[in-house]
Amino acid sequence: MQHNRSQNIAYPLHIDGRGRIAGASHGDHIRQLIEQVLFTSPGERVNRPDFGSGVQQLVFEPNSNELAAATEFLVQGTLEQWLSDLIQVEAVTVQNQDAQLVVVVRYVIRRNQERRIEQFSPSVNNPLAQGTASQGSAP
Repeated sequence: MQHNRSQNIAYPLHIDGRGRIAGASHGDHIRQLIEQVLFTSPGERVNRPDFGSGVQQLVFEPNSNELAAATEFLVQGTLEQWLSDLIQVEAVTVQNQDAQLVVVVRYVIRRNQERRIEQFSPSVNNPLAQGTASQGSAP
């Protein structure tokens, strides 16, 4: 019996406990794609110079309500441009908490109509992680 199942590679790329390239579930893969879009700066990818949102650069901007509002439009537009075939973005909210910008994305995965809410925070302290994400399913 042949299983015609595709495997999503986990991001960031790493080796799992079996010594193989780690995989990710479809929902986790979508979350990781959102993280890549958010924390990649335009011009960072050689063959796709317009890919990314540049949210990571906002860490150096003064935190304000105006910055939060502009970031909401930036994130929503970028996610719709790059991931509209995979997700339907329902809402993006950006909160400025102390010296940290928190991006919350509410979306529906088109493949299975699963509604999710993810939270991301750009960080200067951990450039390898390029942000943190927490997941949850919306009712």
